[in-house]
Amino acid sequence: MNQKIIGPAASEEDSAVDWPQAEVEQRQFTVSTAQHGMRVDRALADWVPELSRSYLAQLVSDGHVQVQGRVIVKPAAKLSAGAQVELALVPTPAANAFRPEAVDFPVVFEDDDLLVINKPAGLVVHPGAGNWGGTLLNGLLHRDRRAADLPRAGIVHRLDKNTSGLMVVAKSRVAMTSLVAQLAAREVQRVYIAMAHGRSPLGHCFEVDQAIGRDPKNRLRMGVVAAGKPAQTEARVLAASEELGGVLMLRCKLKTGRTHQIRVHMAWAGMPLVGDTLYGGREAWGLTHQALHAHDLALVHPVSGAHLHWWAPPPVHLCTALAAAGLGYNAQALLTN
Repeated sequence: MNQKIIGPAASEEDSAVDWPQAEVEQRQFTVSTAQHGMRVDRALADWVPELSRSYLAQLVSDGHVQVQGRVIVKPAAKLSAGAQVELALVPTPAANAFRPEAVDFPVVFEDDDLLVINKPAGLVVHPGAGNWGGTLLNGLLHRDRRAADLPRAGIVHRLDKNTSGLMVVAKSRVAMTSLVAQLAAREVQRVYIAMAHGRSPLGHCFEVDQAIGRDPKNRLRMGVVAAGKPAQTEARVLAASEELGGVLMLRCKLKTGRTHQIRVHMAWAGMPLVGDTLYGGREAWGLTHQALHAHDLALVHPVSGAHLHWWAPPPVHLCTALAAAGLGYNAQALLTN
């Protein structure tokens, strides 16, 4: 697989873009007689109803509120009638998240409409709680100013932070519309390789058809739940070893695309992924996160109509673990099965 590393903007023109800086809005209020003795966060919620009280309380704690010219940091501080209150509406992390940043990622294919990348493990795809910067989206905005004109900078599907492998990104409105439609119609082929605990005969094929939703007992996890969204995963055992009580190399093909789908389905089937401690896997062979790689991707080009297919071997750390466990990676076997 040929690839190139893309970091800074793709052209001198793009690198010179003057991206606007977020402004801090200042607001002033006077405490009314009815508000005498009221907590400052409660009063702010009355004055700024478009923002949540919890966020306003955070602004207080962070020192962005002054009463009579003095900074206060306690949301429970009481106000006196007639006091002058000044609030600095500092943008939330989410408001600052959709900004260009130099983020490196390997590019497998690119034309005027599509970008296919080989996402490294550890790269977050989209800004969110705990990861407001340094994401793939930030990198896409940095390398091409036109990405800002597309929803989510052209991202049409995601991989978990610690899952590596192929992703397609739209570079035009036409491409985005087509890719979203192809994904909804299950016409995009997405095949993964996974390293899992368990025993199963070589060549064994199975399908997990179990709805997935938020785990009611642990909001950090997804799970097989009756009220979840339909989810189907096809799997095949490519290699098996008796190391550490049994370990498998699986070929997993998504028929749907739910959050953590392969991880949840394989755990439900009694084959949790190596390194995936969230879903019952164990750290082994140097793997401290899920052993999962998006190996090949196939779709119809949204403009030319050509059938395109890419594949990417697993990263070095996963290849090393597969070899150490007696599960040799064989690209040809994976592509033909």
